[in-house]
Amino acid sequence: MQNRAVNSIQSNMTNYKETCRTFHLEAPEYYNFGLDTIDRWAEDPNKLGLVWISDAGREERFTFADLKERSDRFAAALLELGLCKGDRVLLVMGRTPAWHVCLLGMLKAGIVAVPGTMLLSPKDIRWRLQTAHCKAVVVDSDIAPRVEEVRRDIPDLQVLITTGESSAGWLSFQELLNSAKTASFPRTRISDPALIYFSSGTTGAPKMVLHTHAYAIGHNLTGRFWLDLKPEDLHWNLSDTGWAKAAWSSFFGPWSQGAAIFFPELKGKFQPSQVLAMLEKYPITTFCAPPTAFRSFVQENLNAYSFPRLRHCVSAGEPLNPEVIEAWSKATGKTIYDGYGQTESVCLVGNYPCVPVKPGSMGKPIPGFEIAIVDVEGAVVETGREGDIAVRVKPDRPVGMFQEYLDAPELNAAVHRGDWYITGDRGIRDCDGYFWFVGRADDVIITAGYRVGPFEVESSLLEHPAVAEAAAVAKPDSMRGNIIKAFVVLAQGYVPSEDLVSELQEYVKSTTAPYKYPREIEFVRELPKTISGKILRRQLRDLSATNRSDTSTEV
Repeated sequence: MQNRAVNSIQSNMTNYKETCRTFHLEAPEYYNFGLDTIDRWAEDPNKLGLVWISDAGREERFTFADLKERSDRFAAALLELGLCKGDRVLLVMGRTPAWHVCLLGMLKAGIVAVPGTMLLSPKDIRWRLQTAHCKAVVVDSDIAPRVEEVRRDIPDLQVLITTGESSAGWLSFQELLNSAKTASFPRTRISDPALIYFSSGTTGAPKMVLHTHAYAIGHNLTGRFWLDLKPEDLHWNLSDTGWAKAAWSSFFGPWSQGAAIFFPELKGKFQPSQVLAMLEKYPITTFCAPPTAFRSFVQENLNAYSFPRLRHCVSAGEPLNPEVIEAWSKATGKTIYDGYGQTESVCLVGNYPCVPVKPGSMGKPIPGFEIAIVDVEGAVVETGREGDIAVRVKPDRPVGMFQEYLDAPELNAAVHRGDWYITGDRGIRDCDGYFWFVGRADDVIITAGYRVGPFEVESSLLEHPAVAEAAAVAKPDSMRGNIIKAFVVLAQGYVPSEDLVSELQEYVKSTTAPYKYPREIEFVRELPKTISGKILRRQLRDLSATNRSDTSTEV
């Protein structure tokens, strides 16, 4: 079956306004990413789809034809085991080609994948299996023992598959592939469930974000416009497989455009020098990394590296500071195109090669979506005024938005305001149509009646050569309600001192509004982060609430 969704976009964007005016993403009644997109690319038996590098340096290359054959076998194996369309399966694997094969196979079989990160504890796994009513798990051999600890608590659990060897109650992924027979697969409507992501909020247990098969169609926008991919590209995204960013940039986005994916194993602690060496060694043309990674890269001696094939760089997860964009551009000659979206969406706002970049800005809405800044009543606010970043979902819900939060009617009602879905982020739209991130609604600091976005404070601190990373949070104060407290990771060659605290405070006063300077600064070895690289400001807020010192130079 011809993939009409892919064919609806013929070329990369060259004129932003004209593309937004004329753009329409076709969404057919029936669609399956595995059958209608991957299998179409597989018609060319030599077209490269995936390059995997083991930690030992072994390289394996997979054509789309290879991926089709293996995913067909895995989908057939799942159906032979008694799983049915609509059943939910927990998928937890590291950076291995098996992850791609398994996810493709689940999509082809109409089975709902529930991805998770390798950092899940037994308690986390129990919660996900119980809450999502999973009938099976497909996990890395390192995760199988954690499942064993809780499997007796999950009466719905019927099938256990591991990348390791088969054992009591466990089936081997490779043996299933070797023995699987051919099968016909159920047709999937774009409205059928495809993926469930668990997304953590600032309070409460993780919520279930349901995506249908339309999600894959929506990522044509991510791959074509923001990632700027073409069929001849080799794209590398640093994301962990358990994060929705992997769906954006290690799966749907690149493969919707026929680009090959670079997928090194990268076990252990993140090493900036290792990543930079790979960028130099392999013919990678497009690169996606979180802001925390780019901040680490610019602390390295970038002049020692050369990236002859690299043409396009993007970042997402948190806003990217202008000084990091400038440092990367100065060293590599490449601009970093920041992007914005959520677990609940495809790319919503971004910077694109055809549009001038305003460093520090989120960019402009991606074609096919209407994004606005709205007030508490759901009315669009005037230019330059802060408000809630919102997506228009009525009368028509854009292709690529999540279907709902499962089993959470109150939450679904809370995030909708009139015709808008409220992202939970605060922002500003300027007179040129660019959006600027202020912070999560829960992260915005109100001090002495002033509203201060943490990003403003952090960006100012990062302009100082002594600062490698920074996070700003509110700390309760009897006089001002809250004061601004900053946690700072120092660059190499700098040591904590009271004099440096004063120097940084004065620097922020001189580079932004004086009321935005941090009245307390604490030096730390590292900032707490999620697996996706986002700073856990709520954890820092909790720490600040119990820390009564005016300043701290402890590391």
